[in-house]
Amino acid sequence: MSGVGAVSAGSVSATYELLVAQSSQLQTTMTSLTEQASTGLVATTFGGLGASAGTSIGLNAEVTQQQALINGIAQADGQASMTQTALSQIGAIAQNFVSQVGEITNANPSSVTAVAAAAQAALQQLTGILDTQSGGTYIFGGAETTTAPVPNPDQILASGFYTQIQAAVQGLSTNGASATIAATQAIAASNAAGTSPFSAYLSQPASQLQGGLTQVAIGNGQYVTIGVAASANTAAPSSGPSTTGSYTRDLMRALATLGSLSSSQVNDSGFNSLIQDTLGTLQGVVGAVADEQGILGGRQNAIDQAGTLMTSLTTSLQSQIGSIQDVNVAAVSTRLSQTQASLQASYKMIANLGAESLLTYLPVG
Repeated sequence: MSGVGAVSAGSVSATYELLVAQSSQLQTTMTSLTEQASTGLVATTFGGLGASAGTSIGLNAEVTQQQALINGIAQADGQASMTQTALSQIGAIAQNFVSQVGEITNANPSSVTAVAAAAQAALQQLTGILDTQSGGTYIFGGAETTTAPVPNPDQILASGFYTQIQAAVQGLSTNGASATIAATQAIAASNAAGTSPFSAYLSQPASQLQGGLTQVAIGNGQYVTIGVAASANTAAPSSGPSTTGSYTRDLMRALATLGSLSSSQVNDSGFNSLIQDTLGTLQGVVGAVADEQGILGGRQNAIDQAGTLMTSLTTSLQSQIGSIQDVNVAAVSTRLSQTQASLQASYKMIANLGAESLLTYLPVG
């Protein structure tokens, strides 16, 4: 009897250990399923993905890279849109004075006074536009996006730029139209401290500013220039009877010239020539700004298209990641309920075996 009891006891002990092991495994499974149901993920670490970990890591890295590009494009698109708005305002100022200059005649001296006052106000407006910011960035700042392109724009009428042009215009009757036109052109083109109305950085040749214009990445090694500089054209050439090569400098020069005129000058021999040169300059500004807008608009379309493609690619990559990392929450919930029921049944069997079966099969002294 004792031999049979011993065998039976050993068998019960093995059964007990098996049930405990199964319960432990069920508990581990339930813990994993509970976490999956809570997070919606197969695992909260790449290590929990097993053989798929490497693929998931690679896909996530690519999504991060694409998202950084998309964010950069979105920011650049906002800056480009604001630049277009500013350029439209600049073009409108020039177009407005094309019309106003046409009203200046020798027979109507008061027209000079009215246009001069309007030109002074427009010059102040223009300098404010050139200091436009987008998200704390000066859009006309070139590489120096944290420095105002035109320092102290409210003081432009007291600047060396304006007062020097004013002095040149006031000498019209003495120096003649040709000398006056040449003087105002030289002043507007100057990068000398005390003459240039622009920041120290922007007061340098256009060729040196081009390399610092803001660019946005649209792919691996692919960039599109979307930045502009207040003192130099981005891509469009300037034209006119006496251009500085920069439509902003040309417009500032034209407004300063008109703002410096007085009604007493209408009978000066060089007056009409100066007015015609200024009119031609303004017309050149209108054309150059329109060309610049067209070129920059094409670049903006390019980055928008790139952003659309990247967004589509990112969605595809995220779908691939989801197929590896995400779980079917409904299916997991069902498995969790089944596992919980199995675990409860296992606990009950262990309890019954401990309370009844073990006592039955224990050998009697």
